[in-house]
Amino acid sequence: MTDSEIRTLLAEAKTIAVVGLSSKPHRSSHEIAQYMQRHGYRIIPVNPRETEVLGEKAYPTLAAVPVPIDIVNVFRNSEDVAALTEDVLALTAKPRAYWLQVGVHHAESEARAEAAGIPTISNACLMVLHKLMGPA
Repeated sequence: MTDSEIRTLLAEAKTIAVVGLSSKPHRSSHEIAQYMQRHGYRIIPVNPRETEVLGEKAYPTLAAVPVPIDIVNVFRNSEDVAALTEDVLALTAKPRAYWLQVGVHHAESEARAEAAGIPTISNACLMVLHKLMGPA
């Protein structure tokens, strides 16, 4: 995605499903999701080990999330991305972006998502780019 497309995404997105969101405050997933929540985004935790994070009900899988997702933000190991990409591609309502956090990269999966019309950002921090380019 270009910088302009990221700015538009951050301005228009409302719901972020955070795959791998932890309830532990010292984890990056928690810090970043909390930051995005404070900036007006609805955070949907996707983690089978959690029941609630940041005051939001947690779901075991993306398929279980009952609302449309604008951004799927991934805090998982790169080797988990191939299976997760299948879940993203199976969503009835395609997300506006598939965002793989810093250190997360899987070229084949990224290409599959892009080919399906889902823009993908990898190895980049959502919070950092929001601070640099997001809406005020």
